[in-house]
Amino acid sequence: MSRQSPFGHPLLLGFDEIEQALDRVAKGGGDGYPPYNIERLPRSDDEPERLRITLAVAGFTRDQLEITLEENQLVIRGRQTDDKARHYLHRGIAARQFQRTFLLADNMEVMGADLSNGLLSIDLARPEPERIVRRIDIATEEKH
Repeated sequence: MSRQSPFGHPLLLGFDEIEQALDRVAKGGGDGYPPYNIERLPRSDDEPERLRITLAVAGFTRDQLEITLEENQLVIRGRQTDDKARHYLHRGIAARQFQRTFLLADNMEVMGADLSNGLLSIDLARPEPERIVRRIDIATEEKH
């Protein structure tokens, strides 16, 4: 049985990529680690409206974190390794690895990242879309 696409309506033309993006997001649910926030930062005189992604990455150093932009996907990876020289009597804090992926719209720009007090913040800019109005001439067919 095939599922009905919400983008199958005849008035929605050229939205194939959005449907593929939604499929990618649905398949990449993950385990919820690390927890994160997404907040909207208001526009100022100097900067456009921004979004800030903040991940709780306590215990990770800058060297153990990697942020890449792969096409329209913002990928954040964290890799910790076990210290074989340590002998634990109780281990409640495991060395972890994670990958968290965010799908960005075409015009989003990554402004930068900051690690402070166990929180990794990544700022994204959403530039104001340019409003374009264009008149389309209707060709006339001459009869002979």
